[in-house]
Amino acid sequence: MDAWIDTARAELADLLAGLTPAQWEQPSLCAGWRVREVAAHVALTAESPFTQVAAMVRSGFRFDRMVDATARAHAAVPTSQLVDEVRGLVGVRRRPPGTVPADPLNDVLVHTQDIARPLGLDIAIPAEPATVAADLVWRRAFPFRARDRVRGRELVATDVEWRRGAGEPLEAPIGDLLLILTGRIPVPARQN
Repeated sequence: MDAWIDTARAELADLLAGLTPAQWEQPSLCAGWRVREVAAHVALTAESPFTQVAAMVRSGFRFDRMVDATARAHAAVPTSQLVDEVRGLVGVRRRPPGTVPADPLNDVLVHTQDIARPLGLDIAIPAEPATVAADLVWRRAFPFRARDRVRGRELVATDVEWRRGAGEPLEAPIGDLLLILTGRIPVPARQN
């Protein structure tokens, strides 16, 4: 899994390095965040546990508020610094308290799409890493509430052996299913 994380982080850094100043200011798939805030959020994923706990205290122990505040504050640094910080994550194994090894993988895969898709850039999500990330999101209620989002549907990957849920089938590549589970792509309407 570490190799997948490192590859995805390097690819995100390369993507960010090639963006124009206007693209850095474009809205992302993360509500209320530009590309700049998403990049800042990713750059902060390996901060020290002390720094992360201090940010939680400052936010009144509200996770979403803490994530938003830290990303917005860090987004003020120069874009070249954000690129360097994301690239500097390659090989780093530190992760936020309370997370598992698959969390950084999910984070970088999804946030790369948060940046690329609104910019009209087609960046494939590799099937095997996407499967690991989708399993993580499916098992965990917070923060995505994936099972609630797709209640009454059976998700069926068309490119790997993966199916979850029950009900009317929803077939798509595993990368798209990951983006549905994380709320980046709306759940398609039922067929009936």
